[in-house]
Amino acid sequence: MAIRISNQDVLLVIDIQNDFCTGGALAVPDGEQVVPVVNRIASHFDHIVLTQDWHPPGHSSFASSHTSKQPFDSIEVAYGQQTLWPDHCVIGTSGAAFHPGLHLEKAELILRKGFRKEIDSYSAFTENDRRISTGLAGYLRERNFQRVFLTGLAYDYCVRFSALGSIQAGFETYVFEDSCKAINLQGSVDDTKRDFAAAGIHSIIASHIE
Repeated sequence: MAIRISNQDVLLVIDIQNDFCTGGALAVPDGEQVVPVVNRIASHFDHIVLTQDWHPPGHSSFASSHTSKQPFDSIEVAYGQQTLWPDHCVIGTSGAAFHPGLHLEKAELILRKGFRKEIDSYSAFTENDRRISTGLAGYLRERNFQRVFLTGLAYDYCVRFSALGSIQAGFETYVFEDSCKAINLQGSVDDTKRDFAAAGIHSIIASHIE
């Protein structure tokens, strides 16, 4: 399955930040291993968008904000179930910075998400209530992009929901499985694969690019 990248394609790089890599506050297992693969993939694209988790202190998704709750517990909130996380990617901290090995200086947009204190944001397209838009879909349409290719962290959370948001917004959507790493909570990787198949999202690897 060879794919030729064109000027109407965009690479969406999800949350490759220090806190999601080894030693970080919410480390995705082997998260930093995606960095060299992403750098190679990016060399094929003229257009790149980065997302950055960007939480204020005391964010509602932090377990520390809830009495008697631990990281990875789940609570019911206005928009449904919310997994609680260790404090991570706090605005202005070194943990929120991009991994230093990521060399994507030609990225045209950095989209920050999760900055509203009372709502989490996995998707690059909408907040977790699935109503509040980030504006990314409009930006991509204005620039006449047709296909969105995704990579980054974590496969079963922010990559998953960003890919679903992309296809729901009308873009042909591809996920590079060999440049993503997963958290894998309670079968979330299998759930992600089922979601992608049902939605018509293409799962590919870096060697598929021409």
